[in-house]
Amino acid sequence: MTMRWIAGLAAMALLAGSGAIAQAGGAKPAQPKVAANAPQAASDGALPDAFAGWELIGTVKPLADPAQADAASAAVLKEYGLTGGLAAAYKRDGQTLTVHALHFPDATGAFGAYSFYRQNNWPKEEIGSGASSFHNRVIFWKGNTLIDATFFQVGSMSGSELRELAKQISDAGGSRAMLPPILANLPKGDLDGQTTHYAVGAAGYAGAGGVLPADVVGFDRGAETVTAGYKLSSGPATLTLINYPTPQMAEAMEGRIRAYIQAGNQAQPAWTKPLMESDRASLEVRRSGPLVILVSGDAIPKESHKLLELVHYEADVTNLPRVGGDTEVTRTGKLLMGIAALVIVGGSAALLLGFFLGGGRALYRIARGKPASSLYDEEFIRIDLSTAKQQTAESEDKPDLKG
Repeated sequence: MTMRWIAGLAAMALLAGSGAIAQAGGAKPAQPKVAANAPQAASDGALPDAFAGWELIGTVKPLADPAQADAASAAVLKEYGLTGGLAAAYKRDGQTLTVHALHFPDATGAFGAYSFYRQNNWPKEEIGSGASSFHNRVIFWKGNTLIDATFFQVGSMSGSELRELAKQISDAGGSRAMLPPILANLPKGDLDGQTTHYAVGAAGYAGAGGVLPADVVGFDRGAETVTAGYKLSSGPATLTLINYPTPQMAEAMEGRIRAYIQAGNQAQPAWTKPLMESDRASLEVRRSGPLVILVSGDAIPKESHKLLELVHYEADVTNLPRVGGDTEVTRTGKLLMGIAALVIVGGSAALLLGFFLGGGRALYRIARGKPASSLYDEEFIRIDLSTAKQQTAESEDKPDLKG
């Protein structure tokens, strides 16, 4: 009875111990408590808690839609595909800095928004992928993010401080890092890079000082434009490139734009200010593939015509640089070619090995006086039963010495 009682206590202790172990294994670790008023960094890492001595004030404010990001330019930001943004304030030594980070689906949207906000007379800065400044305001873009920073007071180190911020902004990867291909069609000579404006809609085009009325361009037909200034020897010129989905559409729009230019004061809608200030003898339109090109400004007709003729769609497209190495199509083609080569080499090796092994065996059989093939050979094991039977009979005839 005593032994049963002791065994029962041991079993109960074992069950209790195993239950405690199972409970300990399934328990979740305690989560650290976070103060409700603790400063929070941007959820996507675009704006840090601190950089170059600047410390975040309060929390980062999300900008959910274009109206919150910039009410005056909400339509423009929507055209470039704004996906959201962040607003934050920083302090250092009694100075303040406000930063707006606007996020787009790709580098095309970020560059387009940057080209919209950057005015032609703003000095160039070396920050991120492209930057400009005006008094205490600095804008730059990197990857798919546009940064708009406003200092309370600009210092000699403001540029380097924002470069530290740019290092903490990640680049867009893959195809998202590509700039608009239409930019590759701009002639590089005499180009003023600070005057380039890329637009995909009427609001952005008109807001950046487009040469043609937005209704004439045809953004409702999927057009995209780039406008750039050139410093020619006889005067400034503006080159407008309009890219349409197909060459046929570009051909139709070329005739419409040419007729609009030729109408002059009778044109409807009325000419824009850039057209009115241009030398009419220098206004010229032509088409190259899906591109319609317009040159305007105050240069002499000879130089304007030369600038116009430098744009050639087919040649520029073949020279477009590839981003990130080989394309998916190229990599797939190389893989298939490698597989085909491996199959050919393996099959050839198998045929050669079979020829040498089979041929060598046939030669060996012929040398021994046998047929080359062993198909008709009768190879089996034979037991001589007659000899075994005779040995058995002889052993029975011998007398038993023990008997």
